[in-house]
Amino acid sequence: MKEKIGFIGAGNMSSTIIRGFVKEFKGINNFIYVSNRRNEKAEKLSNETNINFCHSNAEIAKNCNLIFLGIKPYIYEKVLKEIAPYLKKESLIISLAAGINMKEVEGYFQHPSKVIRIMPNIPVTVGEGMIPLSTNDNISIKEKDLVVRLLRSIGKVDEVEESMIDSATTISGCSPAFIAMFVEALADGSVLSGIPRDKAYIYAAQTLIGTGKMLLENEIHPAELKDMVSSPKGVTIEGVRELEKGGFRNLLIETVKACEKRMKEINNE
Repeated sequence: MKEKIGFIGAGNMSSTIIRGFVKEFKGINNFIYVSNRRNEKAEKLSNETNINFCHSNAEIAKNCNLIFLGIKPYIYEKVLKEIAPYLKKESLIISLAAGINMKEVEGYFQHPSKVIRIMPNIPVTVGEGMIPLSTNDNISIKEKDLVVRLLRSIGKVDEVEESMIDSATTISGCSPAFIAMFVEALADGSVLSGIPRDKAYIYAAQTLIGTGKMLLENEIHPAELKDMVSSPKGVTIEGVRELEKGGFRNLLIETVKACEKRMKEINNE
């Protein structure tokens, strides 16, 4: 690894990505740099992961080829104006902000800039995230492949057109909350049947993990998996009938639509 990787912002997502990189790639910590508005936070992360601490964002811009912007959207303008004079033509900006498109990022630089936009979800904290990724026209295949290879240390990466990234983020970013509610409800039903709550959570969550792996690794349609489990006059098909009576599918569809509607409202605020 010869590229120097900078992180502006030492919050939860930056910390998670850094820890994933350090765990996956031997010696990469020597090439990672971090800065933060509060120096003590970046210094603490630096000490915990054995990466390089920088006192300023300008220091990151001067020294790093890949720069992750792990900052809140409302301070993007301030930070981009701050680092713009120090960026090189080969510098690659990786934006993690919701509601800020790549054209907006490009607008802060005098020369054609290289921008990638990613929207990791919370399961990246356990290396099983879903990461929609979009690139602008200035990114080479080699540069994109490098970023994808790095990000695969924390989850699955999928390239989408930027016009789709908000919709992709809705299902990957919001659904962990809905899935957690689903697991909790399944556990409640099991508790009602006499299963201890701690065991009920394990049964429901592990079954969720296994079902996801079956769908992805075997490349089967969800309906096919449902049919595999649903025997004639069996227990599962009775449960499916109850879900359909309650409008389970339509409720989820409407939930996703509501999230997308709110995402658009936020982007226009």
